[in-house]
Amino acid sequence: MSEPQVFDRIRDEIAKNDVLLFMKGTPVFPQCGFSAAVVECLSELGVKFHGVNILVDPELRQGIKEFSQWPTIPQLYVKGEFVGGCDIIREMFETGELEQFFKEKGVALANAA
Repeated sequence: MSEPQVFDRIRDEIAKNDVLLFMKGTPVFPQCGFSAAVVECLSELGVKFHGVNILVDPELRQGIKEFSQWPTIPQLYVKGEFVGGCDIIREMFETGELEQFFKEKGVALANAA
């Protein structure tokens, strides 16, 4: 069985963006609390990221879940690696692990001490 065509679009987005958030809404106007929470964590750290609004494309909305084998949105990718969803990102942020992860990956943090 061949994989869905949307996987190529997802791979392309991941390849083009060091920090990529598949989310409901946009970074400026998140349309769910979970997406807003991840945007807040990234913004607190001063991480530049690209957001992809899955609400405008039902194929992408379903495809990203199949691609990552992760059932929920948002989904954060850093330098091609799937990091996790809201609960994981929030926990990593609270423990300082997220900031360390970005540093290890060579991602610039505008707000780093």
